[in-house]
Amino acid sequence: MSLSPPATATYTSIPVTIPASDVISRSIQNLLAAISRHRPWPEFVSSLTRPDSFPSALTRLRFNARHFRTNYILLIGACGFLSLIGSPGWLLVTAAVVWLWLVIYFFREDPLVVFGHHFSDWAVFVGLGLASLAVVWLSSGLGTLILGLGVGFLVCGLHGLIRDPEGLFLDENDAASAGLIGPTYTPV
Repeated sequence: MSLSPPATATYTSIPVTIPASDVISRSIQNLLAAISRHRPWPEFVSSLTRPDSFPSALTRLRFNARHFRTNYILLIGACGFLSLIGSPGWLLVTAAVVWLWLVIYFFREDPLVVFGHHFSDWAVFVGLGLASLAVVWLSSGLGTLILGLGVGFLVCGLHGLIRDPEGLFLDENDAASAGLIGPTYTPV
């Protein structure tokens, strides 16, 4: 009686080509879904008080940075946008580069395929980085953009210090991402 080796399953990947318009539309949907997770603005500006001590201020800053993360990103972006209002050409070029980063790198789910060529995430990162460096090098609006972003960071930092986190509650997604709750396991 001869023993035959056990049968092994072989798996192959099926190459899937997705049209660029689908990739871009799904990336835009992911971007809009991320933006929609901001906290209500009345909640953002309510309950502003001075902290009692330095450790209390740091606790507030940490909690508010987690709780109002999307609001802070939108506020910093708005400050950067407002700083570039004086030079509309630089504003359009910067907006195009930021849009490319968001759509092609951060919120893309599928591999990037252009004219039948597959590009890895590293190649996309390097290409967008070089494009960003070229825009910064060739433009003269870098100083005003850094000033606007700095003002945005300062405003967000001050808000994080003076916004009293009492009465703010974590939802299930925030609690899971902070490691406060985990998946439940019930043996059958």
